[in-house]
Amino acid sequence: MTAETVTTQQLEVWIDQGLCTGDGICAQYAPDVFELDVDGLAYVKGSDGELRHDAGSAVFVPLTAAKDVIDSAQECPGECIHVRRAGDGVEVYGPDAESS
Repeated sequence: MTAETVTTQQLEVWIDQGLCTGDGICAQYAPDVFELDVDGLAYVKGSDGELRHDAGSAVFVPLTAAKDVIDSAQECPGECIHVRRAGDGVEVYGPDAESS
């Protein structure tokens, strides 16, 4: 599945902080979606700009940030970023994505 195909669909993203290495690559690629907190780990941000600290807490990916979020998931050294389709919950990028 290509990034272009996926970016036309509504996506959600969440981070497994247990696997996060704190490299901050995600925050560099998509600062509107990811942010490092004082604990040195990355978290997703809601549309209100607030970090989501609850385990498995997902946020919708703005269409304008979809490619950057996908790139973050592909480049993350901790393999902790999970990108899934909002409609059916299928992970399309990240450690649990099925190969196509």
